[in-house]
Amino acid sequence: MSGSCFVDTNVLVYSRDGSEPDKQPVAAGWLAVLWERRLGRVSTQVLNEYLVTVTRKLSPGLPWGEAWLDVEALLAWNPVPVDTALLRRANSVRDQAGLSWWDSLIVAAALASDSEWLVSEDLAEGLTVDGVRVVNPFRRSPRDVLGR
Repeated sequence: MSGSCFVDTNVLVYSRDGSEPDKQPVAAGWLAVLWERRLGRVSTQVLNEYLVTVTRKLSPGLPWGEAWLDVEALLAWNPVPVDTALLRRANSVRDQAGLSWWDSLIVAAALASDSEWLVSEDLAEGLTVDGVRVVNPFRRSPRDVLGR
């Protein structure tokens, strides 16, 4: 494992969601540390979910162009594509861990990105699948998880 952190959609969304004054700065802080240390990872699934959520589900939503600039920046994290290999790995994760299909895709992408951590509010804190450990960013700080 590389020490990298795969970031689930919810963390990216919270970083831009002004209606969540407690969670927004925490999520933004996590992302700042991951950018600084070059440890962030995402998948194309996460980027697609992010675009739809921040432009259509937030109130007020972000303008498309602003959301797209976020995606353009996150392309530097080398997103894991959703391809046949990822689908097969997700199916194995689903069988092994008993997760939903969408969560299995997230875990499979974290594994494919060689991440040590999966930063998510939606998955159970402490869940470990094939060496990838889930951390809830609202319960643990980047310093707690990554040190330094």
